Amino acid sequence: MEQKIMEVLRKMQEHLKEDQLKLLRDCLEMVLGGCQITETTAVSAPERSWVNDLEDFLVSKALEGKSPQTITRYRYELRRLLSYIDKGVADITAKDISGYLRAYKQIRKISNATLRNVRAVFSSFFGWLRDRERIRRNPMSLVEDIKVEKIIKKPYSDEERERMLRECKTLRDKAMLEFLYSTAVRVSELSSLNRNDIRFSSKDLIVFGKGSKERKVYLNDRTNLYIREYLESRKDNNPALFVSMKSPHERLSKAGIEYIIRQIGKRAQVENAHPHRFRRTALTNALNRGMPLQEAMILAGHSKPETTMRYCTVDQEAVQYHHRKYLSA
Repeated sequence: MEQKIMEVLRKMQEHLKEDQLKLLRDCLEMVLGGCQITETTAVSAPERSWVNDLEDFLVSKALEGKSPQTITRYRYELRRLLSYIDKGVADITAKDISGYLRAYKQIRKISNATLRNVRAVFSSFFGWLRDRERIRRNPMSLVEDIKVEKIIKKPYSDEERERMLRECKTLRDKAMLEFLYSTAVRVSELSSLNRNDIRFSSKDLIVFGKGSKERKVYLNDRTNLYIREYLESRKDNNPALFVSMKSPHERLSKAGIEYIIRQIGKRAQVENAHPHRFRRTALTNALNRGMPLQEAMILAGHSKPETTMRYCTVDQEAVQYHHRKYLSA
C-alpha cells in the first residue's frame, strides 16, 4: 500500500505544490491505512443497493414539507457519503462515518459548524432507516458529536442601520432594508414575494416560509411608505416585489439580494452586512423592547422557542432595568 501511495504522489508531483502533496499524502494514509492490496481478475461493480433507500428517504422528507433546497442538500451530502463508503446501508458502521467526516473536514477545510450540519443530515437519514427497520442499529448513535465554539452573532445597531440606509443609492434599496427589518423575513422568502402580496390598507402580508408554512408579517409606517413609493416609481410589469434596476427588470434572486446588502454595508463601513442579520436584529429588538416570546415566535415562523432565542442577543441594559424592577430589595 505504501508503494502505491508513493506512486500516486510521484504522478501528481508536477501538478501539485509541496503543501498540496503533503495534504494528499496525509489523506491517502488516513483513508487507506491498514488496507491491503490483493491482485484479482474479478471485476467489482460499485455498491448501489443504497439508491432506493436514499430516494425513499428524500420522498419522505418532501412529504414532510422540506423545501426543494433542503432536499437537494440532503441528496448531495448523502450521495457523497454512500458512494465513498461503498456499502449497503445495513453494513455501514460508525467507524465508516467517522472516517468519512474526518476526511471531509481535512480535504475541504470546512468549519466545525459546517461539519455539524453535515452530521445532522446523516443522523436524519440513518434515524429514518432505523425507525422503518431497514437497519438493525443506527450507526450515528456511536459517531462522536462535533463541538462548535459558540459565537455571539450581533444584530445591527440603530446607528448601523441608519448609516446603511443613507448609503442606499436607490429607492428600491431603501425599501428593501426597511422591509427586511420590519417583517423579519428570510431572504429566500423575500425573493419569492410579489407586489400584489402587500396589503397596504392593513399594512401586512402573508409569507410562505419553511415547510410551506404561512404566516402573517407586518409593515411599520416607515416601511409602508418606502414600499408604496418604490412600487409607484416602477415602470415594469414584473409581478415580483423587488426586481433588478436594469431592463428586463428580473426578479431579484437570493444571491442578488445578498450582494446588494453586502455592497451597501461596504459603503456604510458596516462589517458583516447580510440580509439574515436584519432578521436577527428585528427579533432581538422585539424581545428586548417587550414583545412576548410566543409572539416573536409567530413573527419569525418558528415552532420552538429555543430557535427564536438562538437569534437573539439579550440587551444588558434591559436585564438591568428588569432586575431593578423585579428584584429590588
